[in-house]
Amino acid sequence: MDGYRRFMFLFVLVTTGGCNWSQLVTQYTAPMPRVLPPSPTLEQVVEVVNRNSRQIQSFSTNQAKLTGPGLPTLRASVAWERPKRFRLRAETALTGPEVDLGSNDELFWFWIRRNQPPAVYFARHDQFADSPVRQVIPIEPAWLVEALGITEFDPDLPHQGPFPTSDGRLEIRTIRETAEGPTTKVTIVHPVSGWLLAQHVYDARNRLKASAVASQHRRDPLTGLTLPKVVDIRCPVAQFSMRVELGNVEINRLESTRHELWTMPSYPGYGTVDLCDPNLPRGPAAGPAAVSLRPALPRSSNQLRY
Repeated sequence: MDGYRRFMFLFVLVTTGGCNWSQLVTQYTAPMPRVLPPSPTLEQVVEVVNRNSRQIQSFSTNQAKLTGPGLPTLRASVAWERPKRFRLRAETALTGPEVDLGSNDELFWFWIRRNQPPAVYFARHDQFADSPVRQVIPIEPAWLVEALGITEFDPDLPHQGPFPTSDGRLEIRTIRETAEGPTTKVTIVHPVSGWLLAQHVYDARNRLKASAVASQHRRDPLTGLTLPKVVDIRCPVAQFSMRVELGNVEINRLESTRHELWTMPSYPGYGTVDLCDPNLPRGPAAGPAAVSLRPALPRSSNQLRY
């Protein structure tokens, strides 16, 4: 798979390769509150999950790390603010900035320092929905934020459950109609705390498109709201996986004056490419032929294992 597709999946999902998910052990660093009754109704689960997410207006951390098979450990900062503002910047100690992924209310972008051709690639949210780029990236950019724990059950969509799983958790299934057919999202919720433990998206043919598993949940001491400290996300289609370690996230304390966070950057020697430009040459199989990014990040001998 070419670097363009790999790193666009990195932005849209941050994401698989050979993980034994059945052996994942979820660790909790926050006290386990009882917020759900035994055998809760669908309405009760939805209310608990939505209440936590809706109260989170922003979060930020300068302690994040990104790791994945064949890639070095990247130090990262992550920030998010409603409705669509997001920024992830990652670097290595030796080489400096390597990755810049972001979104504001109008568009999203990504920059990979070592990829060829060098450019800052972007797309407007309203154009992306109907763009051929979506054929290469079947998951909406908002999935990345959902994977990190900001997820709500849309009251306008049909939800089924909660169904008890074999390990005692709660499963809710959500059906969404798309241009490619109905997709199913399976959300796994802790039966006591209501924490989001996993999210899996399946296409109309019941093939797994994306999966996020959250662990080490932490309650913010000032707000009482909860986010995971570690998220393992994978996409079998992209054949790429990554672990995001957020560290101690600060919730609802992001400075509102930091407008530079939500501005698409410019880097010396790197132009800009609009992925939704109808004049951009297209390849025969997937996406713009002019975008042939090769992931040339310095490789590490430390492989991600879990």
